[in-house]
Amino acid sequence: MDGGVNLAVAEISPGLQAFRREVREFLRDEIAEGRFTRGAGGWARWDPEFSRRLGQRGWLGMTWPKRYGGHERSALERHVMTEEMLAHGAPVRAHWVADRQSGPTILRFGTEEQKQAFLPRIAAGEMYFCIGMSEPDSGSDLASIRTRATQVEGGWRVNGRKIWTSNAHRMHMMILFARTSPLGEDRHAGVSQFLVDMKSPGISIRPIINLAGGHDFNEVLFEDVLIPEDRVIGTIGNGWKQVTSELVYERSGPDRWLSSHSVLVGLLDHLGPEAPPESDGAVGRLVAQLWTLRNMSLGVAQLVEQGQQPQVEAALIKDLGTVFEQEVPEVARRLVGEEALAGLPQGDDYAKVLGHGVLHAPSFSIRGGTKEVLRGIIARGLGLR
Repeated sequence: MDGGVNLAVAEISPGLQAFRREVREFLRDEIAEGRFTRGAGGWARWDPEFSRRLGQRGWLGMTWPKRYGGHERSALERHVMTEEMLAHGAPVRAHWVADRQSGPTILRFGTEEQKQAFLPRIAAGEMYFCIGMSEPDSGSDLASIRTRATQVEGGWRVNGRKIWTSNAHRMHMMILFARTSPLGEDRHAGVSQFLVDMKSPGISIRPIINLAGGHDFNEVLFEDVLIPEDRVIGTIGNGWKQVTSELVYERSGPDRWLSSHSVLVGLLDHLGPEAPPESDGAVGRLVAQLWTLRNMSLGVAQLVEQGQQPQVEAALIKDLGTVFEQEVPEVARRLVGEEALAGLPQGDDYAKVLGHGVLHAPSFSIRGGTKEVLRGIIARGLGLR
């Protein structure tokens, strides 16, 4: 985009509405049968069996060609399905990255052999990916990465470190972003992407325990890891273009504004019909923001459906979504009140949900790019820098 943002309101057809009802019915049945419960962890919970059930229904790899295990459905259908999964707190974490961005990256840049090898297994809910981007001392400045891939006989030898790699200890594969030529004047040149088997010799994974005491993040070390030549994604040296297109999928979806959804829904239930008048304005503002973000995100899905790469629009949604997701737990804590929270019974469901939201909210401004990086992208897209 040059000098503007293109976000039209997406049309929700009767067919999309019917599909939404189908997904809701499936999720209600799953809950009724005890296959998953709504919980404080929400959609970030790990459940490979649930992922496989989604694959069996054709709800993974939805937009991909059928010859690669996909179902050739629209980006808007996928968006509707995703909204419902997250709003219901379904445990989608196992397949999430693979379906959201790894698969589309392979589909766009991968070889025919790579597409045949990986996409059907992702679509079946049987293969999971992590993201090898962030590094120590680099922050969100991806161009400053120091993990190095050196060409050797038969492939590439990798040395370096990645950090904040979510669920690396559970994933089958990583899409690795590494430097393949020395850093020059063009900081975005000389970087490439690779498909890495997480069981490769030379890979070690160190857990990073988060503020809430959970193990999601990891540091991944590469010591003379050999990556076969046929695991290069796209073109050597073209990694920057490839990875920025990948971030469109990471930044614009419902997971960037529904992470605190359970806190908001729980707040409405907790306040009830006799909510004090002073809460109306605060809750109304949050609901209006939620609806606005939803319409913006649907607009990006429509642009993707049209074959566009809306990087600026995706960055805008991620930035606004982060502010919203971090605000929800703070507003909820203020409206409920510390005294009322302290008086809730031990193990109270809403106390758990709110506590989880408060502890995890600080991390929302890191994933997918910091506010500073996102606002730089937006400013350039608007012609302001």
